[in-house]
Amino acid sequence: MKLHIKNMVCNRCKMVVKAELEKLGLKPLLVELGEVTLAEKISPEDKEKISDNLGHFGFELLEDKKTQVAEQIKTSIINLVHYAKEPLKINLSAYLSEQLNLEYPQLSSFFSEVENQTIEKYFIAQKIEKAKEMLTYGELTLSEIAYQLNYSSVAHLSAQFKKVTGLTPSAYKSTSADSRKTLDEV
Repeated sequence: MKLHIKNMVCNRCKMVVKAELEKLGLKPLLVELGEVTLAEKISPEDKEKISDNLGHFGFELLEDKKTQVAEQIKTSIINLVHYAKEPLKINLSAYLSEQLNLEYPQLSSFFSEVENQTIEKYFIAQKIEKAKEMLTYGELTLSEIAYQLNYSSVAHLSAQFKKVTGLTPSAYKSTSADSRKTLDEV
């Protein structure tokens, strides 16, 4: 049985969800960002217990198909931006369609309806959060950051960064303002 869970955005989230399910005597076969596969079907009462336990950690069970798809889109984008080793070689719409086995117009419609923003805006927001992280660590040049985030140029990254944050990347780095967001807040 599969459970879809909102706000699972990192490896620690996966560990917490797995531990909580095991505390309830359940056997998770696979715990991925946003999704858990259990060995057995669960009763409505068990589902309520799971919901209560996970709710204490800021997670939420998703029942609605559109909400599940929107969460899968978010998870795919987070994986792509924050954890992928290589830049995306195809366009985002093709990537998401391939990942979720649904046509992009349907994905876009579900996402916009549930999240009140476009997939593209969410993708850009994630890329800017990753850029903020990279700028904060100070290990890469702006040119290297632009390349890793698959921007066509430093100018493109800088323009988008300023549009989203109100600051240029250099100004952001020099202010050391802690304006980074957790991934589930983006």
